[in-house]
Amino acid sequence: MSSSPLQERSGGVQLGSALLLLLLLSLSGCASMDVLVPSYINALNGTTVKIPCTFTSCYKIDEFNFAMNWTYQETLNDTEEMFMTYNRKKGMVPLRSERFGERVMFAGNLVKNDLSITLSDVQLEDEGVYNCYVKNPPDRIQGHGIIQLNVVTELPPPRDSTIAVAIGASVGGALALLILSMVVVKCLRRHRKQELISEEKMEEEGKLDTEGVAEEGTKQP
Repeated sequence: MSSSPLQERSGGVQLGSALLLLLLLSLSGCASMDVLVPSYINALNGTTVKIPCTFTSCYKIDEFNFAMNWTYQETLNDTEEMFMTYNRKKGMVPLRSERFGERVMFAGNLVKNDLSITLSDVQLEDEGVYNCYVKNPPDRIQGHGIIQLNVVTELPPPRDSTIAVAIGASVGGALALLILSMVVVKCLRRHRKQELISEEKMEEEGKLDTEGVAEEGTKQP
């Protein structure tokens, strides 16, 4: 089942910022571990949602020392329930969970430090806090990312995009009308100028013809 537009909009900005930060850190040099996650995700009830988690580290993953856990809390004050962990032989392994069953799957790539997961058939009861814990020795710091998952029953009307399109169309139409008006005015002015030049030229030629006739009249005996 594919992700809804709401999920893409809600997570896109946060994930894009996280990836940009990851790129900047990789270019500037590694200082310590940092876990990059969106602060919240909105998911439509009954759909599949991706919960992203990536991390930076000065060291490559050592399968014998690397550790990672995904946990769930109804609120930040509740007890954490572990539902996925790292096994050095099997990699990322979902744990048996009454809440999630087999609906959680690993969707990341350890080579790229991507620990993301997908949660299918999202239920209202899945709303809560998701924790992404990472430990990658010899880094001494354990990374921790916190994501708030909000589950909604229907998509909100796309008011913002409609208004934006309407405003854009109005501004574009007004701008086109203004440009057209300026062109018309310019053409009218040019046409009027040409008429004035033609009138002045005709008057000048008429004046010269009159003066020529007068001169011929004065020369006759």
